[in-house]
Amino acid sequence: MFDQAHIVEATTRAIRVQATSVFLDGQSNPEENRYLWAYDIQLENLGPETVQLLNRKWTITNASGGNEEVTGLGVIGKQPVLSPGTKFRYQSGTPLSTPSGLMRGQYEMQNERGERFWINVPPFSLDSPYEQSLPN
Repeated sequence: MFDQAHIVEATTRAIRVQATSVFLDGQSNPEENRYLWAYDIQLENLGPETVQLLNRKWTITNASGGNEEVTGLGVIGKQPVLSPGTKFRYQSGTPLSTPSGLMRGQYEMQNERGERFWINVPPFSLDSPYEQSLPN
């Protein structure tokens, strides 16, 4: 379902985050300005210490430039622990009122010493076939 050719990634403090998205045409309704995407996130601990994902912070920008901030505990109801060399992958979704947008975010992590830090989720596109491109 997810196009592996469009994966974006960022590494912060030895935690690699890969992200990609797919437009869900069958669950969208352009006549009602409702567009839905699924996104796939994989975190990989490339470092020497165990970390836990505590919180998330997303900024979702629609094609009109409007931003929505989403914050909360963990991801999909979980606060995964990643020991060195392990991965955690999940899928979720987001709606927009415009046919395209952009998503970016951060995860708050904590290491075994109790130190908290934020890692970056790279920006990824929310594109649909309903976007009307305008010539520059």
